[in-house]
Amino acid sequence: MKTGARRLAFLFLLLFTRSLSSAPALFAQADPFHKGKTIRIVVGTTAGDLYDLWARVIGTHIAKQIPGNPDIIVQNMPGAASIIAANHVYNVGKPDGLTLGMVFPSIYFDQLLGRKEVQFDYGKFTWVGSPIKGDQQMFMRSDTPYKNIEDIRKASIPPRCGSTGTGSPSYYVPKLMEEVLGTKFTIVTGYQSGQGIDLAVEQGEVHCRAATVEVFFAREPYHTWRKTGFVRNIIQTGRKRDRRLLNTPTIYEFMGQYKTPEDSRRLATVVLAGDNLGRPLIATPGIPPDRVKILREAFAKTMTDPEFLADIKKRKYDLDPTPGEELEALAKEVVAQPPEVIARMRNLLEK
Repeated sequence: MKTGARRLAFLFLLLFTRSLSSAPALFAQADPFHKGKTIRIVVGTTAGDLYDLWARVIGTHIAKQIPGNPDIIVQNMPGAASIIAANHVYNVGKPDGLTLGMVFPSIYFDQLLGRKEVQFDYGKFTWVGSPIKGDQQMFMRSDTPYKNIEDIRKASIPPRCGSTGTGSPSYYVPKLMEEVLGTKFTIVTGYQSGQGIDLAVEQGEVHCRAATVEVFFAREPYHTWRKTGFVRNIIQTGRKRDRRLLNTPTIYEFMGQYKTPEDSRRLATVVLAGDNLGRPLIATPGIPPDRVKILREAFAKTMTDPEFLADIKKRKYDLDPTPGEELEALAKEVVAQPPEVIARMRNLLEK
């Protein structure tokens, strides 16, 4: 009996072992979600703009930080100061973590003002991270009579500044200067990209443009313009002067000089709050928390990856990253404004 029992036990064990070897899929670990998939980064500017360049350099390096090593492609969708791209990410993209976007941070203006073009809730985007914060500056052609802020305040004919739309610093910076410093500008809208405005400056269609300090030191034609003295920097929006623009006063210095009222100073704080969001990488709302965690961790790892750091050093880009959790909190804060602030913003941006 004992011998028969041993034989039966051995036979059972043999059959069980063979069943395991013939059905490994039952015990194999599932492939990562992103394996064999493609992540699309929708950029709200034309190719070659710094938003586009940042999306491409991040896309080049972030894939290896995502389990499954997905393919990454960049799709340019310019228009309406990146509102078209934001609408696409929010409404067309599926909540699966495969549709990302890089858009102007200040498009929350358009939501606060209730513009019909806006088809998103700014605070509900999934916020992945930003590689840089974005104080602004304004440059002016050097051959114009507008050498400083006082010249602009006293000018009988205002300088012409090019803009891509109300959610762009090329629009809201000169409008804010009018409100808090008493300057006057003629803002020419309708340009599809910052590069289009730069070309207009070269051709004399417009005299000035407001853009980030970062972009002014990141690419052409600015490298050449700085060397030749083609433009001069009139103002910057940071609390303190950027180390590269030590001779350019801040808007806060001018508000002190011109004794700007306190309510206008508060307005400036709200309008410029978007600068802290930098160049945000966003995604469709409603993505499962585990995939949000994957994207945010991949972004954070990319920001410290030696190959990525070498790449941006070669490009001469600044790096001051903000994690997605902080961006999410900032985004919810900037859209939670009281009616009186929204009324001031409407007066500022729509007059």
